[in-house]
Amino acid sequence: MDDFLLFAAVGFLAQMVDGALGMAYGVISSTVLLAFGVPPAQASASAHAAELFTTAASGSAHLYHRNIDWKLFWRLIPFGIAGGALGAFVLTSFDGDQAKPFVTAYLAVIGSWLLYRSFHRIPTNPVKLKIVAPLGAIAGFLDAAGGGGWGPVATTGLLGAGGRPRFVIGTVNASEFLIALSVSLSFLAAILTGHWEEAGELRQYLTSVAGLIVGGVFAAPMAGWVVKALKERTLLRLVGSLITALAGYQTLELAGAF
Repeated sequence: MDDFLLFAAVGFLAQMVDGALGMAYGVISSTVLLAFGVPPAQASASAHAAELFTTAASGSAHLYHRNIDWKLFWRLIPFGIAGGALGAFVLTSFDGDQAKPFVTAYLAVIGSWLLYRSFHRIPTNPVKLKIVAPLGAIAGFLDAAGGGGWGPVATTGLLGAGGRPRFVIGTVNASEFLIALSVSLSFLAAILTGHWEEAGELRQYLTSVAGLIVGGVFAAPMAGWVVKALKERTLLRLVGSLITALAGYQTLELAGAF
């Protein structure tokens, strides 16, 4: 019960951040699982299993508050699904940490750019569709291979391209359910085909998955309202600060500080 309550608290916090800022559920939950000694592939699979429930609740909340840009949603989804399926295959084949330095550099640059933009005039032009496909594919791939990356890459990329924070965050959160579903099905296929031989140990982490689900589902409705209520400049500053802090943490981690 202590473990369940701990992971429920983690799930609540992760979903509040993710639902309000469009990122970090997978990153936070995977990081906690890794800290408890769960191998990377199993941590990613557990986080995505929990996300099937939390993203459904979060997407419903954003739908209710009309935070979704449907044109962007349908453009983003197919490439995110393809990238996520490929990332799951890669993670069950070899170490996906090799991409971390490049992702960290990307997050540092985009985080700084968003902070800069938050203190200047915010453009309201729609996101150019030609950047959505590659961005979705990369975000989906890194989400599966790194245990979390759909929000940090997709949200920051779309905001950096001039998207309105409310609709970018709502759209990325709503689309995350289908990304989590595709990644989870890819992990399941790896189990059934024998491609992932260590997957049987996942049953040891059912308590953590259940806790992440319960905490996340409770937080999702509140996060949808927060996105609608906060000013765009405030959202940009919060996202920029979070992503810059995340990049700093990953830099220290790569340097061996942890």
